[in-house]
Amino acid sequence: MMGKRETLTSGGENTEAEEEDGAAAEDMATKKQYGSIFLALLAAFLALCVAPLTAELPSSRPRRKTTVLKMDEATLSVINEFQSDMVLSVMSKHCFQCLPQPVGLVPAGLGPGDPTTVGFTVSTQHALMLQLNTTPDNSELCRMYFHFGEHGNYSLWVKDLNAPSQANCTMVTNSEPINSYLPILLAFLVFSSLYVLAAIWNSVRGLEAVNSLLQRLGSTMEAERLINSELGSPNRLVDSSTESIIPASPGRRLRSLDTFRGLSLVVMVFVNYGGGRYWFFKHESWNGLTVADLVFPWFVFIMGTSIALSVSGAVCRGIKRSHLLWKICWRSVQLFIIGVFIINPNYCQGPLSWDSLRIPGVLQRLAFTYLVVAVLDVLVTRARQDSSLTDIWWYHVHDVLLYWPAWLCVIALETLWLCLTFLLPVPGCPSGYLGPGGIGDFGQYPNCTGGAAGHIDRWLLGERHIYQTPSSRVVYMTSVPFDPEGVLGSINSVVMGFLGLQAGKILLHYRDQPRQIMTRFLVWSFLLGAVSAVLTKCSKDYGYIPVNKNLWSLSYVTTLSCFAFVFLLVLFYMVDVKRWWSGAPFFYPGMNSILVYVGHEVFEDYFPFRWKMANSQSHAEHLTQNLLATSIWVLISYILYRKKIFWKI
Repeated sequence: MMGKRETLTSGGENTEAEEEDGAAAEDMATKKQYGSIFLALLAAFLALCVAPLTAELPSSRPRRKTTVLKMDEATLSVINEFQSDMVLSVMSKHCFQCLPQPVGLVPAGLGPGDPTTVGFTVSTQHALMLQLNTTPDNSELCRMYFHFGEHGNYSLWVKDLNAPSQANCTMVTNSEPINSYLPILLAFLVFSSLYVLAAIWNSVRGLEAVNSLLQRLGSTMEAERLINSELGSPNRLVDSSTESIIPASPGRRLRSLDTFRGLSLVVMVFVNYGGGRYWFFKHESWNGLTVADLVFPWFVFIMGTSIALSVSGAVCRGIKRSHLLWKICWRSVQLFIIGVFIINPNYCQGPLSWDSLRIPGVLQRLAFTYLVVAVLDVLVTRARQDSSLTDIWWYHVHDVLLYWPAWLCVIALETLWLCLTFLLPVPGCPSGYLGPGGIGDFGQYPNCTGGAAGHIDRWLLGERHIYQTPSSRVVYMTSVPFDPEGVLGSINSVVMGFLGLQAGKILLHYRDQPRQIMTRFLVWSFLLGAVSAVLTKCSKDYGYIPVNKNLWSLSYVTTLSCFAFVFLLVLFYMVDVKRWWSGAPFFYPGMNSILVYVGHEVFEDYFPFRWKMANSQSHAEHLTQNLLATSIWVLISYILYRKKIFWKI
């Protein structure tokens, strides 16, 4: 049965380790947080119960499945009525400057009204370019762009037009694909609804009549418990109530920073667990951005902001700079060692194999970034803010000019990155190459993945000590190891952290002027956005320096820093200025970021974070598992917060 037709083409032609000053965490709005956490757990439970039901939605038309399809796959039958053998070639629309890759031969039709049919499995993640060429002369019959739907069944009819090298190509949908995005919509609605209910409940509890009623009920229940308990005493009651109403000391800690850090960490945990196996929760194959590409640089940014606040507080308290430098170095070493262990899980099975030990990693890059940014800040920070600066003509940029030696160091580091990236000779590759290699650039440089960045890692660390399965393998079919947390990219990670440090300086210099803080955040975001527009030419692939997470390119840093300033502005206004939002539940993992990150890596494959699935090819079941695992870490961080347990190194 033939379904709906598409357009045709005939004859045609891509952790953080900052100093958390003010060690004790304030217990703010404790009773309100219980309701939020309870509703978040209820949301996860409902998602667990309901989401799997969306995996098998009924199709509007009968399907003709010839094979068992996996996630992000569809079936395509090429029906050839043309009197010549043909080769089907496919290319992803996300593959920049790639040549179509042959996937199979379709024999010639047996005669008029007697076509041959060959079935193929195609990807549904991105739009594909389909090309049919005759053999053996390799002349192009037709070319078509089409975005297949998951588990859909399609037919590509190729009909002879009774003219030399001319064919009529028509795509027909035999059975409709499933809506693979429905589980995301359902999860969003569930969590949003429960958050609204939590807000309503907190508002109702804020009413004087309701609050007094709850207090009377609570006092009655506590009195009965003490009467019936041999261990109860009036002193314990007083102590307990005193603990629960300790006011948060104002000005000691910006909740927006911990909220920003926690939000970045929660999304990072979610995408590391799989993100429901959706392509936009995975890292981009090369140029461009997905959700997974946002969170790590934001984590680095907010680490720099926290460094500014913690170092300034320590210097103001009279702690010797030499002691701070020693503490920074020791913390960086600890972070690096922890990072090496958690990305090389062989420690659970015996001694580490030095032959294949991966050296770079997320915590390793955080350690290096923290070391450089914190040392620079310790060397240039001032013990006291001079109030007389308000009279000088450069007061409006004094938060930059006062730290000019550190800025010179960062500019020198960025100059080094530019020189190595564009001037370093790489054997077999053009100077300044920023491409993925593989089948990119029309297959001219298959072993040049990452250009100078990849070459430096392979030369300095060795091919067996860097990441073996980079994201570029998915689309560009690269075969050379490449590490997205490599040596050269760490320089731009320092730049990202230093821009976060600048945000911290703004918070310090204008601490009692929220309007000035937000204005400067906007100015910085505008300047960085303008730099990104120039570097990328407002395009994904055609700029001077495209946005690229694998390389941590300069435009990637400026673009994500632009977003970070805007996002921090919004959170600062909502959480710290207007107090419309307490930051929950993201505030809690933000207070215990190292523990949550290390814990989710170490216990990733253990129950309840992962279990054997009934249908491993279901987005809904993967999404349920990943959301539940992430919610558990949020709950763990909340319990640790309530117990005042914070892991610091």
